[in-house]
Amino acid sequence: MSLFPPPQNIATEVFAEVPAKYRKPGTVNAERLAAGKPQVEVFLEGPSFDRAGNLYLVDIPHGRIFRVSPRGEFDLVAEYDGEPNGLKIHKDGRIFVADHKNGVMLLDPASGKVTPFMQRYHTERLKGPNDLVFADNGDLYFTDQGQSGLQDWSGRVFRVSTAGRIDCLIDNVPSPNGIVLDPQQKHVYVAVTRMNCIWQLMLLPDGHITRAGAWVYLQGGRGPDGMAMGEGGELCVAHPGTGSIWVFSRQGEPLYRVKSCRSEFITNIAFGGPQRRQLYITDSHAGCVLVADMPFAGVPMYSHC
Repeated sequence: MSLFPPPQNIATEVFAEVPAKYRKPGTVNAERLAAGKPQVEVFLEGPSFDRAGNLYLVDIPHGRIFRVSPRGEFDLVAEYDGEPNGLKIHKDGRIFVADHKNGVMLLDPASGKVTPFMQRYHTERLKGPNDLVFADNGDLYFTDQGQSGLQDWSGRVFRVSTAGRIDCLIDNVPSPNGIVLDPQQKHVYVAVTRMNCIWQLMLLPDGHITRAGAWVYLQGGRGPDGMAMGEGGELCVAHPGTGSIWVFSRQGEPLYRVKSCRSEFITNIAFGGPQRRQLYITDSHAGCVLVADMPFAGVPMYSHC
């Protein structure tokens, strides 16, 4: 028996597709081959808008970063030896990339040069960063997923302050993936992929966390991936395998289901458009970006503050 009424459906359409010239066979890593995963021509992730309305995307298996114009035209910005996953843009124009292979990296959008920002915590290399988000004050939060899961509860969430202080906020997450903050900056939400749920971490005034717990459980699919936050506290969650973006109220009630019009493997999301009322969705298996008109606006990205 369902606890809540069925969520309202919201349709999607294709905004842009990766051109044929950028499609080539590749795999994410040897683990995907061992698991019998198919080769993919492109695997999009990490959508994030700059001030000019350009949408930046990463392509994990080929170590590429694309810029998509408001008209849906693709340009290759960078190609390097890495596995970029999450991407967020600082308000000063710097582009931060959560790279599973190399750590947290910096991209110069003008030159395409990619350089390290953080590769170690004390003397230990990072496990494999997945996604990241900026707080209103400029602090950077990111998930360090690696190969953690229910067999290995060692995934971590880090915060890098504007002063350069690095704090490990939690170190027992089985596969931390997407990460967002609520509009009041009082809670951090983490997509815990291998547990198929969203954790809520309460932030204390001194910056530490307390009362970490499971907030919403999902069903089916492959576990939650990227997330985005609405202005009213609506949490939007990409759910690969179900081809859905689930939208929850600030109380955790399912409000909407945004359904992919292409493949079931949608991985990440970002609000864009003139009033931030369009949700842009990376469809990783189809190699395209979908868009949906939403009944509410998203929280402004830090790049636009």
